[in-house]
Amino acid sequence: MQVNGTPSPTFIDLFSGCGGLSLGMALAGWQGVFAIEKADDAFKTFEANFLNGRTSIRFDWPKWLERRAHSIEDVLRNHEADIRRLRGSIDVVAGGPPCQGFSFAGRRNKNDPRNRLFEQYVQFVSDVQPKIVVLENVNGMQIAHGATKRGQGIRPGPKPKSYYQKLVEALDSIGYVAEGWIVNAADYSVPQQRSRLVVVGLQRTLANRLDGGVSSVIESIRACGLRQRDEFGFPEKLSAQDAISDLEIRGRPLLECADPCSRKGFSIPNYIGPTTRYQRWANQGVTKDAMDSLRLARHRDLVVEKFEAILRECRKGVSVSDADRERLGMLKHRTVPMSPSKPAPTITTLPDDVLHYSEPRILSVRESARLQSFPDWFRFHGKYTTGGERRKKDCPRYTQVGNAVPPLLARAVGQAILQTLAKVTTELDVRPNTLSNVRSKDRAKTTLPAFCA
Repeated sequence: MQVNGTPSPTFIDLFSGCGGLSLGMALAGWQGVFAIEKADDAFKTFEANFLNGRTSIRFDWPKWLERRAHSIEDVLRNHEADIRRLRGSIDVVAGGPPCQGFSFAGRRNKNDPRNRLFEQYVQFVSDVQPKIVVLENVNGMQIAHGATKRGQGIRPGPKPKSYYQKLVEALDSIGYVAEGWIVNAADYSVPQQRSRLVVVGLQRTLANRLDGGVSSVIESIRACGLRQRDEFGFPEKLSAQDAISDLEIRGRPLLECADPCSRKGFSIPNYIGPTTRYQRWANQGVTKDAMDSLRLARHRDLVVEKFEAILRECRKGVSVSDADRERLGMLKHRTVPMSPSKPAPTITTLPDDVLHYSEPRILSVRESARLQSFPDWFRFHGKYTTGGERRKKDCPRYTQVGNAVPPLLARAVGQAILQTLAKVTTELDVRPNTLSNVRSKDRAKTTLPAFCA
């Protein structure tokens, strides 16, 4: 992709999931090269949107890498020479290992696959040597791993470090200066309270050129978030009702769900159209029949009655209290009925963590995606839910959405690091392209303010 005749800066997405971070980066003006994701269902979603979907966000994909789900271990083992040939041609490696992959408590076992995941991530960055590294993860990454719990006494040995500290040190050892900040997605036009750690690392030579160092990047991220809000004309905080009121079902006819990945007997709302600025923005350019993942849950009567009691009797916007859970006979530890006038609580991988603000039901995948700031044209593939032992391997649609980086947060971060890259380099992307199958035909220019570009 080219913007104003200049080749776009490039990025690779590691542990990409369904592509929330990739979508935000692409909409900020970055060109995806390839992505690594080991879950088949998540990669099917990624493939549908970034390899076979809209031209403006389509990835350049090297011939040497098969278009399928891969683990980072397999890619490093089977394509070592190909990866090293990318050195100097990639501007950003985005994404990073899941927090549970950093296992360094107590004596380190070099054969622990979770430790290997972290080491492989650092190895990939070391081999490719991108100018910038970007990572989003949970806040818990900053908590010391293996820290003493109350009542356990003092453990001998050095003070435990957090995953974040270990990451910063590992990046430092391969020539990067990295720093992280806690950001709330609700401050970046995402209708959801989602507090996350964003880490940015620059090659040391580039960091030394940046006025204020890496620490200055967070101010650029915040400024881009404010500018993004003004671009779209959104309020300071978007509410759950702002995001999904057009998907309410009360008083509206239902249609049979025709999704081939769904069992028979499920329904979807008869979608009428957007009613708020956020909904119009998300639904821009989408025909009525093009929006997928609208399937509604089939709750038993007893469950509906319990949900009705929660909506009627419990405080909205916060987790149901222990006393209310006991009174209502609830076994689940965490259930949050949404407040219609506030951003939604954090969307997780479990669909029954959050209840609709006015209807006795859980959210549909599409409603969850709206609250994550996915546009309505973004298509999800795979099963809707899974359970039991399959949860360890499967990545159904609810899990894909709950694990994703909100695209609008990623877009603000992408714009900020684009500005940072411009500050520390004399020219953008003036280099021979090392991919063996770059298309000669330029793709359409990306219109940044619109999701349907």
